[in-house]
Amino acid sequence: MGVLRGTESLDAEMEAFREMLRRSSGSLEFGAWKTGSGAVRRWTDGEERRGHGTVVCVTSAVSFLGFAIVNRLLALGYSIRLAVETQEDLDMLRDMEMFGEMGRDGVWVVMVDMMDLDSLCHAFDGCAGVFHTSAFVDPKGVSGYSKHMAEMEARVAERVIEACVRTQSVRKCVFTSSLLACVWRQNSPRNRRLPTIVDESCWSDESLCRDKKLWLALGKTMAEKAAWRAARGRNLKLVTVCPALVTGPRFCRQNSTGSIAYLKGAQEMFAEGLLATVDVNKVAEAHACVYEAMSGSACGRYICYDHIIQRAEEAAELERQLGIANRISGETPTDHPTWFKLCNRKISRLISSRRRCTYDIYSILND
Repeated sequence: MGVLRGTESLDAEMEAFREMLRRSSGSLEFGAWKTGSGAVRRWTDGEERRGHGTVVCVTSAVSFLGFAIVNRLLALGYSIRLAVETQEDLDMLRDMEMFGEMGRDGVWVVMVDMMDLDSLCHAFDGCAGVFHTSAFVDPKGVSGYSKHMAEMEARVAERVIEACVRTQSVRKCVFTSSLLACVWRQNSPRNRRLPTIVDESCWSDESLCRDKKLWLALGKTMAEKAAWRAARGRNLKLVTVCPALVTGPRFCRQNSTGSIAYLKGAQEMFAEGLLATVDVNKVAEAHACVYEAMSGSACGRYICYDHIIQRAEEAAELERQLGIANRISGETPTDHPTWFKLCNRKISRLISSRRRCTYDIYSILND
């Protein structure tokens, strides 16, 4: 299971990954990381204890989102095992000559067959946690995703969780789902005075997704439910992150197929006020935050977005960036009352509390 990419996309990924590794490990002195503004900030003692020396595995680590998660974890001092699924991905990493299979700069590479339980157990062995970001997107499929892919993603989810449970070293798993697993529901009664809140308690209706041929929404919903079933009553802590449409630098080149698959049904989401985006670095921060908070209060699902597309101009700009037309435009949310309202309060509170904690420790150490 993996992402099939063209030459242009592959070149973009190689360039981005090479830049990321230089920025996160090779060019920085130990105990420091670059902020979004380019300034170097030192880890606090608390941050270093949380990450340094801990090995975690990231599946689909060479994807657009995988890059960002690896970057964030490296910045926090984690050692990373990159689980790659194709010879193409492995060759890409070897050609970059940044590190080898035996590991360098806190990064290791391992080939994995996502459909094979033994292969997954081998990849996870020795890791304290797993970030399962893997997704199956095929540019030749229907809008980049098909019903068959949805079924495959659900089967892989079961195997990933089973492998986590069977691997003695693994205690935590952060599972990347999608906001699409929350928003596609049968319409609620529209005579209410207030809009229906869409939060972590909401699940997309699988029958509705099948009827509308919303295969990516179906796949994400089936996969996340399969993960929760497989983890129930087992010795594994599981948290799922449900990001909106992931955007950010170069996302049009590196994640265009996944974005177009996400936008199937976008006109309806837009009209209902449910079409949201999130910067890839915020999604990566959310993954790191929930992982580090899983020893305490973090649990369940986390919806992650930072912007709701509400104006026709915003929709048109997104279409322009992706080189698509008439996927989003149509009835705008301002044309009628919005019957649904997205809520990301849970992840916002968690990230804010983690930032405050880090700031407090940093302030004490520098008094």
